[in-house]
Amino acid sequence: MRRISISYRLFSWFNYTFLGVTSLLCILPMVHILAVSFSGKAPASANLVGLWPIDFTVDAYAKTLGNNNFLSALWIAVERTALGTVISMALIFLTAYPLSKEDYTFKGRTAYAWFFVFTMLFSGGMVPLYILVQKLHLMNTIWALVLPTAINVWLLILMLNFFRTVPKELEEAALIDGASHFRTMVSVFLPISLPAIATLSLFNMVFHWNSWFDGLLYMTEYDRYPLATFLQTIIVQQDFSKVNVRPEDLENIAQRTVKAAQIFIGALPILLVYPFLQRYFVKGIVLGAVKE
Repeated sequence: MRRISISYRLFSWFNYTFLGVTSLLCILPMVHILAVSFSGKAPASANLVGLWPIDFTVDAYAKTLGNNNFLSALWIAVERTALGTVISMALIFLTAYPLSKEDYTFKGRTAYAWFFVFTMLFSGGMVPLYILVQKLHLMNTIWALVLPTAINVWLLILMLNFFRTVPKELEEAALIDGASHFRTMVSVFLPISLPAIATLSLFNMVFHWNSWFDGLLYMTEYDRYPLATFLQTIIVQQDFSKVNVRPEDLENIAQRTVKAAQIFIGALPILLVYPFLQRYFVKGIVLGAVKE
C-alpha cells in the first residue's frame, strides 16, 4: 500500500484550498450580478443585495429583452463571434499546416515563421491600423471587427506545435498512397486536429465576444456597436438615453438592476458554451494521434 507523506498531504491541501478560493472569487461576482438583476429598485439602489435577490422581480429582464438597441447589439456580437471564429480558424489552420513542415519540404519556412513572430512582438500601432481600416472603407461594417484580428499569432503557434506532434508516419503513408498535400491536410490532419480546433475556437469566441475597444474605435454609429461595446458605453458613461429607455420606464426599476440584467444576458452565451469545450483544453493542445 502506498504511503502518503505529510508534506504531500499539506501540498494537496494547499492546492485544493487555493483552487477553491480562486473558484469562489470567479463565481461569486456573477452570483451577485444575477441577484441584483432579479432584485427590486429600492434594495438594488441602496446596495443591499448580496448573493440572494431582495424583492424578487423580472422587470429588468423584460425591459432589457424589449430594448431594440440591446437586441441589435446582441445580434452584432453573435454575428461577429461566429464570422470571426470561422475566418480566424480557417486562416490559422491553412497557415499552420505548411509552417509545420521541415525546411527541406518547405524552403523559407523559418523566415515566414519569424515574420509572424515579429508581427506579434512589434505591431504597427493603433493609428496606422485605424487609417488602414478607414482607407479600406471598412468603418461601420462587421469586417472592421473581424479582419484586423483574423490571425492571432499566438494561436497560430499553438496550432503549429500541435501539427508537429502528429506522427510523420501518418503523413508519409498518405503521400505514398498518392495523396497531395491538400488532400493529406484535409483527410489526415483535419480529423486528428478536431480537439485543438475546438480549443482554439473557444479562445477565439471569448476574444470576439468580450472585445469592446475596436467597436468603439471603428463604429461611429451607435446602433452598430457590438454587445461588449454597448455594455461598456452605458456602464462607464452612465447614460441610459443611449439605450432607448425613457425615464418613466425606470420608475419601478433601478438603473443598476437593468445593467446587471444586461451584463448577465451578455455573459450567458459564453457560460453555456464553455463547459462543452473546456474538456478539450489539455488534450486538444498537448496530445497527438498516438495514444500511449
